[in-house]
Amino acid sequence: MRITLRQMEIFLEVAKIGHLTQVAQKFGLSQSAVSMSLKELESILGCKLFERVQKRLVLNEKGRAFFQEIEPLVYKLQDIEAEFMSMENKGKLVIGCSTTIADYIMPKVVCEYMNQYPEVKITLKIGNTAEIAQMTEKGLIDLGYIEGEIECPYCIKTPIGKDELVVVTGDKSLARKKEHYIDTLLDKKWILREEGSGTRSEFVKQLDKFASELNIYLELRHTEAIISVLKDVDESLSCVSKIAVRNALESGELYEIKIKGFDFSRDFYQIYYKNKYQSELFKKFSLYARSRFAQILGDKYA
Repeated sequence: MRITLRQMEIFLEVAKIGHLTQVAQKFGLSQSAVSMSLKELESILGCKLFERVQKRLVLNEKGRAFFQEIEPLVYKLQDIEAEFMSMENKGKLVIGCSTTIADYIMPKVVCEYMNQYPEVKITLKIGNTAEIAQMTEKGLIDLGYIEGEIECPYCIKTPIGKDELVVVTGDKSLARKKEHYIDTLLDKKWILREEGSGTRSEFVKQLDKFASELNIYLELRHTEAIISVLKDVDESLSCVSKIAVRNALESGELYEIKIKGFDFSRDFYQIYYKNKYQSELFKKFSLYARSRFAQILGDKYA
C-alpha cells in the first residue's frame, strides 16, 4: 500500500480546515511539507482532490468521495493505536453530554468512575442534543449522552433512562388551578430552550397542532437561566426536566402546572459512531454509565 496513514490524516485535516498553515501548525510541520504530502497523495490516486476557492482549499467531487471512504478507517486506526497504548483501566475518553445531563447527572458519574480508576482521564464536552449528535458523527467524542429523539443516521443509539418533563411557573395565580387546558396557556410568556435542544423538541412535538400558537417570549440556552426568569416574570412558564427543578419545586420557588391530556416525557440515549472502535475502556465505561443512569433515574433498562 503506497498511501500512508499520515497522508490520510493530513488530507482529513486540510479538508476540514481549508488552510495549509493551520494544518501545518497542528502537525508540527512546515507548510511546504503539508503541501508536498497532498501532492504525493494526489499523484498516487491519479486525480486532484481539492479546488482553491477564495484562499481556501475545498474538496472537489473526487475529494469528497475519498473523504467519505477513509474518514471512518482513520478514526478506527487512531482508536486501535490508543487502545494498545493503554490498558482496560488506563486511558482517555471524551464524553459528550447534552445540557440537562451535563448539569445534573454526568459529572457525578464521571467523578465516581475516575475515583475508582485513577489512571482513567475523562473529558466532558457539552452542547445541546443536536450538537452532541454532530460531534459523535464527526468523531470528536467517544460516547454521547442526549435527551430525546434525534436524526443521527451514522449513530448507534441505546435508551438508558426515562426523564419526566414538567411545565413549571413562578406565578402563584397560575398555580392555584389544579389543572389547565393547553389552549388557555398558549398566550402566556413561554421561556424555552434554544432550537436543537432535546427538551424543547420533545415539548413542541407533543404539543402537536398547538405548537404553532405558542407565545415564545424568550429562548435561553441553560435551564438555570430559565428558572431564574420564571421566578421574576409574571405569567411565565416553561417545560423542563423535573431533575432540573426538583429543588425549586420542593422549596416553593416554582410550581408544577398540570395540563389536561398531556404527559410530557422523553428517553435519555447513549450514542456512538457506528464504525467506532470499541476498546475495553470504552465498553467498560459504557456499561457503567448505563447502570448508573438507571439507578439515578429509578428505571430498569437492559
